[in-house]
Amino acid sequence: MTKSRNRIFAALAGTAMVIGASIAIAQSSPGLSAALSDGSVGEQADGYMGFRSSPTAGIRAEVDAINIKRRALYTQLADQKGVTVKDVAATTGCKTLAERVAAGRSYLLPDGVWRTKDAQPIPLPAYCVS
Repeated sequence: MTKSRNRIFAALAGTAMVIGASIAIAQSSPGLSAALSDGSVGEQADGYMGFRSSPTAGIRAEVDAINIKRRALYTQLADQKGVTVKDVAATTGCKTLAERVAAGRSYLLPDGVWRTKDAQPIPLPAYCVS
């Protein structure tokens, strides 16, 4: 990772926690909670939620709505910090994978393979900074 990219992640790290808190609140519907618990929906390293298996129309709509809200937050923060939306999303994705994905939940790394979180820490992508 370049020094410039490291600075971006460092500048956004604290803000990612604020975004993470608002994301957690948005994920409180019973249908979505069930989909997260059964592993059909999970977090992705890119900062968005995704589908491990085909969702119902209702779950798809809920996840799409959350991802739209996330993108709006990422865009606002990117404008404030003078960085790209992709960098804000990736920073948030790193924090989410490291701190918010519970055991038994699904997650997707950049290699395209869905996994289930166990007791071990998630092996974060190389671009994630501790």
